[in-house]
Amino acid sequence: MADQEPDAPAFGSVRVAERPAAGGDPDAVPATPDRATLRLALVVGGLVLAVLLGFGLGRINGGGPAAALGGAGDSALADHSHAPGVGAHSHGADQEAAAEAGGLAISRDGYTLAPLSAEFTAGREGELRFRVEDGQRRAVTRFAVVHDKPMHVIVVRRDLSGYQHLHPTMAADGTWSVPLTLAQPGLWRAYADFTALADDGRQTATTLGVDLVAPGTYQPRDLPAPATTDTVDGWTVGYQGRPEPGLTVPLSFRVAGADGAAPALERYLGAYGHLVALREGDLGYLHVHPETELIDGAIQFWLTAPGPGRYRLYLDFATGGQVRTAEFTVTVG
Repeated sequence: MADQEPDAPAFGSVRVAERPAAGGDPDAVPATPDRATLRLALVVGGLVLAVLLGFGLGRINGGGPAAALGGAGDSALADHSHAPGVGAHSHGADQEAAAEAGGLAISRDGYTLAPLSAEFTAGREGELRFRVEDGQRRAVTRFAVVHDKPMHVIVVRRDLSGYQHLHPTMAADGTWSVPLTLAQPGLWRAYADFTALADDGRQTATTLGVDLVAPGTYQPRDLPAPATTDTVDGWTVGYQGRPEPGLTVPLSFRVAGADGAAPALERYLGAYGHLVALREGDLGYLHVHPETELIDGAIQFWLTAPGPGRYRLYLDFATGGQVRTAEFTVTVG
């Protein structure tokens, strides 16, 4: 401004007057700043230091400004990736939702699974048809591609037998369909695992569940005893790792042939394996995050068990152009 003094201090600076010489003008400004000026200097300096420290710690802990802002840059499709060798770690309060079992409800996170077929003849091929609807009961038609597919459907009987991993196709009206055979009579559970895209661009990853039925005499099978190895089509699959309630832990799976040699694993759904975990009793569905590359020759996943109990693990892996499934019973807690 035109009437501002030429030597006025800049914002945030402290101006100190010169001490007058002995016998000088008694109206001169004293050299020692008053208490108000010192207090202002300390407050301004403290604020600047706090900002600099906060920015520096944010970069150290999170690798950039997004982490310093509380993870504002996170995406619904972000991988749960960790450096090789990282051990178990606990979920914070903002991650509790990630540790919850999914697939327990037909409606969740603003979306509803609307089945168009729910009864099947045991042992005969039928067709599973359903829609995903939003809060206004409109069919959702926009989905993100996650693990190479926009929709993953898991089907299993209530006794955790008969596991199937399917990828339906969607018609223009939002109706999903896929051939399905329920081999044995009984109650079955179907899970729709997807990431919906809202009109405003929001991404919502969720898993919804619905019961299916194959009429007939239901003879449930006992859950196999816990074991760290399984054999499928001549391949021996073993895993290392110990799931614990509330902790995210690594599970490493290795595949070996009859001669003990490891096969040439092929990518399946964007990685060298896909793992589904279901909880005995309520059939809660757990999200298990894979590493996209082999870790020391092993297929590695990160599993968070929400609580104690028995769980069934289903590992899909591919060799020679064929997808196979190894199954394990795990006791947590």
